[in-house]
Amino acid sequence: MVVGAAAVVGSGSAVAADSFYSYTGSRPLAQFEPGAVLKQRTVPFHLSGIPVPLQATQIVYRSTDALGKPVANVTSYLKPPNGKPRGVISYQSAYDSLNPADGPSRAVAGDFQILNLTPKGRNIAIGNTLPNGENQALLTALALGYAANIPDTEGRNADFAAGPEYGMLTLDSLRAISAVPTTQVSDTMKIGLLGYSGGAIASNWAAILAPGYAPEINKRLLGVAQGGVLVNPARVLSYASGSVGWGGVVGMAIVGIARGYGVDFGPYISSYGRQVIRQLSDASIGNAFYPGLTWQKLVKPEYANPNSVPELVDVANKINMGTAPVPTVPMLIVQGANGVLEGTRPGPPGVGRGDGVMVAGDVRALAQRYCDAGLRIQYRQYDLLSHIPAAVAWLPESILWLLDRFADRPAPSSCGHIAAGNPRGLSPQTHVAPAGR
Repeated sequence: MVVGAAAVVGSGSAVAADSFYSYTGSRPLAQFEPGAVLKQRTVPFHLSGIPVPLQATQIVYRSTDALGKPVANVTSYLKPPNGKPRGVISYQSAYDSLNPADGPSRAVAGDFQILNLTPKGRNIAIGNTLPNGENQALLTALALGYAANIPDTEGRNADFAAGPEYGMLTLDSLRAISAVPTTQVSDTMKIGLLGYSGGAIASNWAAILAPGYAPEINKRLLGVAQGGVLVNPARVLSYASGSVGWGGVVGMAIVGIARGYGVDFGPYISSYGRQVIRQLSDASIGNAFYPGLTWQKLVKPEYANPNSVPELVDVANKINMGTAPVPTVPMLIVQGANGVLEGTRPGPPGVGRGDGVMVAGDVRALAQRYCDAGLRIQYRQYDLLSHIPAAVAWLPESILWLLDRFADRPAPSSCGHIAAGNPRGLSPQTHVAPAGR
């Protein structure tokens, strides 16, 4: 049993009572194949809480969590209004939350929260405002004849930052929609992956894991359009630590890692850290207001160097895209590189520029690694944009890039013209956050 800080963060706040999200069948989940459909329903598709003349099929399916255990998850599927889909665009939301009620499936079904106090009474919750806004971007794809798949990539407990779990949940959602006849998604229909920030975690990990975990889905993947990419979590922790705009991400990551991987951080956390972690246990990226929060403020003085916490190092290595297997599909990778616009300061020595939360040098290194493996990678760096403005610029470019892949146009490549990135490697050898920041 996990105790200490892991007990403090819990397993996510209780979502609104809705039995649809729970699997209560007598047959154990482990007896189902990944992607197996457990149940489904049809609901009106909602935008900002208002139903529109589209029906969404929501599917509960069997998948796998970060520890390799069978879990039930949900995805929302939208069929284009005019006939059989031309293909599937799987949109992985950037809902980045430790609250399961913030998942995109809730927004699709009509749950729209703007402001309300969370049960912990500390954070002002924006609820699922973000996925509600993101869903509007899919209307263009639907109008052009493409189906949309929108998985809850963090799972039923909101395992924030558990990248491999995001990937498996995404891949199994694609298996599930292919198994429901009314979706009209055949087992050969082509698929494009689309996601920014937290959605890029899911999209890229899905591409990384697909050859081994879901080879039949990998054969159908046309490419990945992603931006604001979390590559090396140890460097991101160092870069975001002390940030005015993104300091809360440091605490959220600790909560998510403890929850997703069953880690007990209790022996390392300070009394102030316990207070912050408790307050963040149901927070989202939009309400984690902790300007200047650092790793050092969360832990006892003797653990000021995160590399002195072996459990953190172990998980950081597991979720490091830079050392994970190489995918097999072409990609558009977009990254902002002016985090100063977000009110943050430059990262520590050896990290370099970023968008305020993600490190551009790590993303370039990832793109170059994929190029070296023979993938066609188009890398674009927005030198004047930070994380949120870069997302606005990324979305239309990414949709157009995916439409070109569905049209069988050759994927463009920036390989050979990408600036040098940061060295890749495992913790703790190359990633030390200076104490006292």
